[in-house]
Amino acid sequence: MLTRRRFLAASGLALAAGGGAAQELLPVSVSPVEDPGPLRLDIGPEAVQASLSLPPDMEGDHAIPERFRARVVQVAPGLVPNDIHIVPQSYNLYFILPGDYAIRYGVAVGQQGLGWHGQAEIGRKVEWPSWRPTDEMIERHPERYSKYAEGMPGGPDNPLGARALYFFQGERDTQIRVHGTTDPTSIGHQASNGCFRMYNSHVIDLYNRVPLGARAFAY
Repeated sequence: MLTRRRFLAASGLALAAGGGAAQELLPVSVSPVEDPGPLRLDIGPEAVQASLSLPPDMEGDHAIPERFRARVVQVAPGLVPNDIHIVPQSYNLYFILPGDYAIRYGVAVGQQGLGWHGQAEIGRKVEWPSWRPTDEMIERHPERYSKYAEGMPGGPDNPLGARALYFFQGERDTQIRVHGTTDPTSIGHQASNGCFRMYNSHVIDLYNRVPLGARAFAY
């Protein structure tokens, strides 16, 4: 039985692209954090056939690597539908479906030292969101971010991309988002200031599925 307070020091996470490709075993190391939610996904070794309409395998002119294409995978029994689980070590986000399945997407995660771990709720959803760098971002890299101190309107050139899901803990905005990106090549890398980037087509798909109030867990 899955519990929120059970911590997994090290585990194997079996992931695979669709079409019966050979599975790749990736290690998962989980640092203890307060009440981080279920810590074991037990992803099935292969993608499964599903009747869901999923995003294409191309993002504009960019061919999405197989391991980051949107695919339905089987997960451990008991996970709650509509929850989001993010495994930074494998650069994957899982949206839980009924029947012990999930949609697996690729993500970019925080740069070294900027990764976010814990539990939150989706407290806000925005199409073509505006963006302002945090005060910490401006302080770290004023040459890069000071010019955006008054904010940047949403649109195709905005670094938050086409959609954003806002992580809240109670009434507090954590400043962490799942959002799109103007740089599809960053998916699968430590590239952000803490947020989780997705291909625009993927974040639109996720945005249309996830309800407000859904829980999000990052390990």
